[in-house]
Amino acid sequence: MSQPYRPYQPFSQQPPHTARSHRLPRHPDRGPADSPAGPAGELMLLRTAYRWQRRVSTLTAIGYFLTFLILSAFAPSLMTRAVTGGLSFGLLVGLCQFPVTCFAVYVYEHTARHRVDPLAYRLRRQGGAAR
Repeated sequence: MSQPYRPYQPFSQQPPHTARSHRLPRHPDRGPADSPAGPAGELMLLRTAYRWQRRVSTLTAIGYFLTFLILSAFAPSLMTRAVTGGLSFGLLVGLCQFPVTCFAVYVYEHTARHRVDPLAYRLRRQGGAAR
């Protein structure tokens, strides 16, 4: 009789990490035989993809805002410089916060749709078939 499918194994019981690229998987439709270590490897890929997604989106939005704050604190002459008419460089950089935040949301949604969700769907499908 085969072993029951247990997708949530403790970290110590997972197979050792094989040497492979830390990039996100480009082929989310591959089967479990193509994954590094079956279902446990698939979960590691899903965690890696989700971690990458969170970090890039968060660091994009927060990084831009911190850049704005640092420029405001340490380069006030640059921030008060007029760009056109009554629009200063600081106000222009502040107004650009909205498009940068929208871009971070877009990156989050795009990576979820194309990388994370297909992996999660495939794991759910495999988990349902093993029961």
